[in-house]
Order: sequence, then C-alpha cells, then structure tokens
Amino acid sequence: MAEAYTGGCACGAVRYRIAGEPIFSNDCQCRDCQSESGTGHLSHLTFPRDAVELTGTAKGWDMVADSGNVKTRHFCPDCGSPVYMTFAAMPQFFTIRAASLDDPGRYQPQVVTYTSRGHAWDRLDPALPKFEKMPPM
Repeated sequence: MAEAYTGGCACGAVRYRIAGEPIFSNDCQCRDCQSESGTGHLSHLTFPRDAVELTGTAKGWDMVADSGNVKTRHFCPDCGSPVYMTFAAMPQFFTIRAASLDDPGRYQPQVVTYTSRGHAWDRLDPALPKFEKMPPM
C-alpha cells in the first residue's frame, strides 16, 4: 500500500491524512486560483472524500465556479493558509493544495486547466495536456 498523503496549514492547526492516490492532479490557471495564490496558477490534488481524515477546524468561503456550482475554499483561521477545497455539486471529492503537503515533491500534475485565463509569464510543463476550461471528470 502506498504511503498516505499528509499535510495541512502552516501553523499545524488544520491537518489531513489521505490514504490512496489522487484521482486527478492539475495546475489550474483560472482567475479564482490566480487570486488565491497571488501568482499564475494553483496546483491541486483531488481524492475521494471517504479517503480523507481531517483534524482541526478550517474556515470556508463559498464562491461560484464557471459551471454555476458552489465550491468552498477552506483555510486555517489561525494562520490563513489555504488547505483544501470542496464542491457542493460533487461532495464525493476532496481537493488539497499541493503546497499544503508535508512533501510537496509528491505532486505530479496530470493536466493544466483553464489555459484560456493563463498568462505567458506563468510557464508550466509544456508536455502536460492543456484544457481551455475544466475537462469533464
């Protein structure tokens, strides 16, 4: 069995442990991710929700995705670090920020999404498949 993915916020108040491998990993260049990251994209790993163990209490804020569905971005109320994201229309998924991993080197992106909103200065792996928006999951 593969080693669990572990991580959390910068101060350690919000932590997760996830058994199994991600079902989707992407570098997202949408404007929401640019705004949250303060740069050209955010890197995400998505897992089945039932594989996740959480400790601590994150604070969430809702936003409406291009699809019209609500996504909730969760962050630590103490240090402010963004940690994970959930989706009202897809409660079976749980998405973490690659930078929140204890070992961010484990992140292996599969695709780049929302290239329609990307910037020339945000150079991502040219070998990755690219999508103008979010591909169907």
